[in-house]
Amino acid sequence: MLLDKTLDFSVRIVRSYQYLTREKHEEIMAKQLLRSGTSIGANAHEAVYGTSKQDFIAKLHIALKEASETEYWLILLTRTEYLTTIQSESLMSDCLEIKKILIATLNKTKKADE
Repeated sequence: MLLDKTLDFSVRIVRSYQYLTREKHEEIMAKQLLRSGTSIGANAHEAVYGTSKQDFIAKLHIALKEASETEYWLILLTRTEYLTTIQSESLMSDCLEIKKILIATLNKTKKADE
């Protein structure tokens, strides 16, 4: 579930990047959004093949940090009117859902150690 959601989210982020650079001629913030938004899925996928439980946890923490950064760029792009509220709401909703899944997974994994 997490891997599918993060991959789908990455595809949406890439399309948003294309829109921002082609239609809005915005490069810097768009590239930041692209990097952080696609990094969530990359780190979640990498976590699955972690060499240990600690490696798994570390990669998911990185994915969570990237999700938080992505949330920031979405807010900034909306407040600077590069994205409309409608455009960003759906992406933000998906980002927040992914953050919740990451937090739940991290909590469950850490609790298993207790």
